[in-house]
Amino acid sequence: MKTVSTALTSLGFIVVSGLSIVSAQAPACSDSVKSHQFDFWIGDWEVTAGGNVVGRNVIEPILDGCVLQENWTGTSGSAGSSFNYYNPQTGEWEQFWVWRRGTTIHTKGGYADGKMVLEGETTDQNGDPSLNRITFFNNEDGTVRQYWQVSSDGGETWTDAFDGLYTKR
Repeated sequence: MKTVSTALTSLGFIVVSGLSIVSAQAPACSDSVKSHQFDFWIGDWEVTAGGNVVGRNVIEPILDGCVLQENWTGTSGSAGSSFNYYNPQTGEWEQFWVWRRGTTIHTKGGYADGKMVLEGETTDQNGDPSLNRITFFNNEDGTVRQYWQVSSDGGETWTDAFDGLYTKR
């Protein structure tokens, strides 16, 4: 038994040492311009749609500024949170969103021409696949527009799901 215990202890040391080496070799996200492309979304926001207040969204940098955490509270009682980060291995931004009732959306995309566009597939209430495309516009006046579209036909046609304007509180 002592040999197994010694072997497991040695294996644990090798794994921890290996993780330390990988961490030491990975550049800090703060060194990457791309990891800050979504910083325009950071803030404490009042969100309106069609001229009506629909919620509050607080976006904060966490984990040394490498991840943006979103905390949404809707006026209708909806709530959710997301983690947003630039993945240097894929060269894409990723968002993982979870609603209060456990529904999730995982989207990927990038920033160009003053907007962040993220897309991903989910399933609807019936189990049918649908595509989500969420575009965040970095407006010159400091507001952010979030425009969310959904497609149930593989992206041939799109339906508006949400069109909101973020104004700093």
